[in-house]
Amino acid sequence: MEVIGSVAGAPQIPDGAEAMTILVTLAPGSAGSPPHRHSGPAYGYVIKGEMLFELEGESQRVVGAGETFWEPGGDVIHYQDGNNLDNAESIFVVTMFCAPGQPMLIPVSAEELQQRRHLRAPRP
Repeated sequence: MEVIGSVAGAPQIPDGAEAMTILVTLAPGSAGSPPHRHSGPAYGYVIKGEMLFELEGESQRVVGAGETFWEPGGDVIHYQDGNNLDNAESIFVVTMFCAPGQPMLIPVSAEELQQRRHLRAPRP
C-alpha cells in the first residue's frame, strides 16, 4: 500500500451527508465546470492527463495523472477544474460529501463572482 495523498485535520462533513463518487472525463481543451461550490468536502485523484485546478484564495495549479486534489466545500468557490491539455482527454475521479437535500454542484452567479473577486488569488 502506498499513500498518494492526504488531508491534514478532519474535514467538516455535513451531518447526514451523502457520499458520492463520480468519474469525470474531459475532452481536450475542455473548460470543465463553471465556477461553483459544493455543500461538503471533495477529494479526488487524476487518472489520466492534467487538470487545471483553482480554489478561492489559492493560485491555480496543474494536477497531473497520479496526483490528488482536495477542496473543503462550503462557502469556498471552485473556479477551475478544466482539462489543461488541448490534445488529449483528462480523466479524474472525485468523492464528494454532499449535505442532505443539496445538489452536488452549486453554480456561482456572475454577480457573486464580481462581489468576491478580491478573494481570488492573482492569475498568471
